[in-house]
Order: sequence, then structure tokens, then C-alpha cells
Amino acid sequence: MSETETFETIRYTADVVVLTPDGDALLIERDWPPFEGHWAIAGGHVDIGETSRQAAARELAEETGVHVAADDLRQIGVFDQPDRDPRGRYVTVAYTVTVPAGTPIIAGDDARTARWWPLSKLPGRLAFDHADILRAATAPRA
Repeated sequence: MSETETFETIRYTADVVVLTPDGDALLIERDWPPFEGHWAIAGGHVDIGETSRQAAARELAEETGVHVAADDLRQIGVFDQPDRDPRGRYVTVAYTVTVPAGTPIIAGDDARTARWWPLSKLPGRLAFDHADILRAATAPRA
């Protein structure tokens, strides 16, 4: 490596798309920048000693009050576009889980509010690349 090359700081996160069998998706309204007031899927930083799957389950519980076993999460993919977050380089592992319709929710630590949205009528203001993650989660599996 030459003296002119630098390393990029990369932050490791996990996100989770929560769906119901009847076609609703769980979103939170962000209560802080960036994208304050925009809707997003639950997620956040992976803590020291934690896998991305464990982080996704923890963040889901913290932000929405929905508790699922980490082993019940199915990986959708890795989202690592360099410009996906205005704060810098964030790489996320995204998961999905299906919960019963009517699962109670309560907005938690980083959410202004949380609510179920019909997949056919998602809000127009989704944060980050969460529209792409939702599309990946709901795409027919080959």
C-alpha cells in the first residue's frame, strides 16, 4: 500500500423487514437525522460480540417491541452501495421474518412511531435504500 492510499471507515449494520401473511410491512418513522420523519425498516449497528442476525433481532425489539428469535430471521442479502447513507459508508446485512397479523407494536428507542403498512400502499418517503431492501424481501423466490 502506498502512502497516498487511505482506508475507508465502514460501519456494520443489520436491518429486518417484518411482514405479515396478509401483506403488511412494519415500518418505523425515524426520530432523528438523517432522514428524520421518513419511514424505515428496523435496524441499526451491530454491537461488539454480536452477529448481524442477533443485531437485527435486538434492533427490531428495541425499535418496535416485536420479539423474534434470531434463528427465525432469513437473510435477504448484503446492501453496500457506497452512497446508501449520507453519514458515510454503511454495509448492512438485511433479513426478513413473517409474524402473525395483528402482532402488537410499540415505538421504541429510535422511532417516533411504528405502524403496519400494506405492501400495496407503502409511504413515498422511505429512508436510505429501504425501498430496495423491501423489494428484495418481497420478490418471488426462485
